Amino acid sequence: MRRLTKNVGHSFMMAHQNRINTIQLKRVLICRPNGRLGNLLLITPLVQEIGLDFPDCKIDLFVKGKVAPIIFRNYENIDTIIELPSKPFKQLFKYIITWFKIRKKRYDLVVNIDQNSSSGRLSTRFARSEFKIFGDLESGSEHYYDRQHIAKNPVYNYRHFLNIMSNSDILKPMPVLDLKLNESEISNGKILLQQLVKNNKKTIGIFTYATGEKCYAADWWESFYAKLKLQYDDYNIIEVLPAHNASQIAFQAPSFYSNDIREMGSLIANVNLFIAADSGIMHLASASKIPVVGLFSVTDVLKYRPYNDYSLAINTNNLSIETCVEIVEKTLTKTIDTTVRPFENAKTETQKSATVKKWKFVNPYGNVWQSRPFTA
Repeated sequence: MRRLTKNVGHSFMMAHQNRINTIQLKRVLICRPNGRLGNLLLITPLVQEIGLDFPDCKIDLFVKGKVAPIIFRNYENIDTIIELPSKPFKQLFKYIITWFKIRKKRYDLVVNIDQNSSSGRLSTRFARSEFKIFGDLESGSEHYYDRQHIAKNPVYNYRHFLNIMSNSDILKPMPVLDLKLNESEISNGKILLQQLVKNNKKTIGIFTYATGEKCYAADWWESFYAKLKLQYDDYNIIEVLPAHNASQIAFQAPSFYSNDIREMGSLIANVNLFIAADSGIMHLASASKIPVVGLFSVTDVLKYRPYNDYSLAINTNNLSIETCVEIVEKTLTKTIDTTVRPFENAKTETQKSATVKKWKFVNPYGNVWQSRPFTA
């Protein structure tokens, strides 16, 4: 299917460059017909970016399943969420009717999040708008060094579109994933955490599950947990459980289970560090705006890594568990050398200032990618 749709649609035409300074976005459609928690959370940076540029703009989402309304509950610029049924063959008529809903309105801009999504490209093509971004990185935007990140690429494409339409380069911090937890939710999460640990010590959270090959074996997690517990006997270590209520460490740690995504996020928002393999819950922790250590062994680190302040992504394939625990310690104490210098082909990178430049974090680990707060 991807082979058939990879050439579907061409993004905004260069012929429109004569419309300098006339672009005003009042209604935008974002296409991400996917129901997975992580993939929907990865939309939030683009939603924030559009809201900052055009505060009165209303955004519709074309998604799958029932998760999106929960994620975007506190986003005031979200208008209509068009939801495809999770099981289209069981609800075929509803599935077809939902596709036609994206034709009801005319949009100022339609954005496809993932260039490799067949349904995303088709829905972008099907929607009504003069301007469409299909997800392919446009010519002239190669200087965005971290453009392959799946949350950042749509933002860069959108900025490139505005650059062409307004003839101005856009230099500003990249929005991070954000669940937009309110004060009441965070306070409730603090109560839930206190009920679980029953002390005032700092807390490390872990999530030991992931789908398919991303899931680390139970013996790996048990060894990691044992070393983590030994190293951090002055910390609480809690486990957040997946929907099917399973534990790769055999429930050795105090555990928290909830089928409420926002409740999970509110508890996670109160821990000091969260460790997880590449998964929806890893992205949920990032969207709860705490430091995250993401563990990667099969998926593309640069495409999916957590990048909010002080977060780390570790490719564990060539690292021992002892080294991984050492990296966690340096993350907690923020003692990884954060000296930055220009680089060309380094693995560890950040953007030090508002100028679009490449920078390298100097640290002794070749398999570590770290982010730190944006400074002008």
